[in-house]
Parts: sequence; structure tokens; C-alpha cells
Amino acid sequence: MSALTFTLKTALQQRLDLSALTPDQLAGKSRADIAAIQLPYGRKQLRVDEVFDLHGEDTANIVFANSAAKLDYIGSKMKSGTITVNGDTGAYLGFQMGGGELAVHGNVDAYAASGMSGGLIHIFGNAGDFLAAAIPGDRKGMKGGTVIVTGNAGDRVGDQMRRGTLLIEGNVGSYCASRMLAGTIGVLGTVGEYVGYGMRRGTLLLTSKPAMHATLQDCGAHTLPYLSLMFKSFGELPSKFAKIDKNRVQRYAGDVANDGKGEILVLQ
Repeated sequence: MSALTFTLKTALQQRLDLSALTPDQLAGKSRADIAAIQLPYGRKQLRVDEVFDLHGEDTANIVFANSAAKLDYIGSKMKSGTITVNGDTGAYLGFQMGGGELAVHGNVDAYAASGMSGGLIHIFGNAGDFLAAAIPGDRKGMKGGTVIVTGNAGDRVGDQMRRGTLLIEGNVGSYCASRMLAGTIGVLGTVGEYVGYGMRRGTLLLTSKPAMHATLQDCGAHTLPYLSLMFKSFGELPSKFAKIDKNRVQRYAGDVANDGKGEILVLQ
């Protein structure tokens, strides 16, 4: 059985909410039922078949072809199955995702993986601002699972992140790990200013020393055996992080203005 494929057939003037098109919600539905689903589009709604050409039948494996940056909430609240996106996506990718796998072969807009509690998201392009961060009005960002970004990410990555693993192979903007509550963020490229601002707990793993603000404390160089276990857990991931085998780091504690139990580790 071939994957259920949604091919975008029209240019969108407004943002389209695709939260209804997940393996969990489409399970057991016929092609006709799926085609008739109403999708929020600005102040009105559009039928699925007004926007997409449909092919295939396997609702456990969904493909969005010819995707565009105005397609929001792809994979929202999904708990099982796979979603593959060929092209760019809009905001809130994997919002409150609880399981399954989501792969994007393109760039992603803001708030990807916000509220995510399980599963795997792999972004093969760049991610926008507030990756794995809390949405306005919420006090927790990413809560579990794994996110891999092959490209770069914007500002406020991991803002109020609560749990999970976020691995970014490119560069990251300002305020990385701001107000972070727990979890692990790894960045192979550079990070912008105010790294770890307001950080309470959690681990930020870097390969180059960033500009440190006054409330991050240098704790000296350390060999940390537990890093070997962390890197072993990365071993089967499709990421450059799987090849790291160092456990000697320069450790910084902070933010001491906000509990100070977080750590920034710079690999040596």
C-alpha cells in the first residue's frame, strides 16, 4: 500500500491549518472522507480536495508534496505513524507531538516542536525562531522526544524547554537556551549573544565558546564520564552528533541570577 500523499495544487494567500491531517486522525477514513475534511484558512475553511491532489491509501504514512511555507501545524498532536514533507513548512510543526516520526526536506518556520513530548522530528533544512520553545501564554516548551536540525536555527531556541533532546548541526541565533528548565541542546556551529539567559537547569553542549554574559560562571575544565553515555545514546541517530567521542569540556554554570543549576559545556 502506497503512502497517502497530499500534493499542493494551488498557491496560498493565507495560512492553512493542517492539524487535522495526521495518521492518528485519518486512520480508518476513506479517500472521500479525507477529501471532504474542512481546513481552517484565514476566516473561512477549505476542503482538502480544494487545496491538494490526493494519491495513495496508507494513512499511517503521510507525504506532503510541493509543500509551502504557509502550511501550519503539520504533525500537530500526532502520536504514531510517519509524516514526510517535501518542501518548506509553516509554523508550529510537530506542535504537542507525542510520538511517531516527522521529516521535513526543507525549511521550517517558528515554534517547531513546541510542546512536543515524544517521537522524532528531523528537519533537513533550517528552523525559524522559537524552535522547541513555549508558545505565548505557556510556561513549557519542548517536553520530550528528539529533534534534529541539519541546518541553522533562529533566535530563542529552547526557550523554556522542559525535557528532550535538541541537536542542531548548524548555527543558532541569540538567546539560545533562554529560561531553559531541563533537557539537552547540542549545537555544532556557533551561537549568538545572551546564550543561557535566565537558564534554570539543563545542558547546553557546544563546540566553540560563545560570548558569556556576567551571570554565567566558569567552572574550569573537566572530564565528565557521563558524556560518554550521552554520546552513546546519539550513536544510532542520523546526525553528525553520532560521531562525537570527546568527554573533556570547559564547564560554565548558570544562569546564577536564576537558580544557576544549568550548565554550558564547551567541547575541547
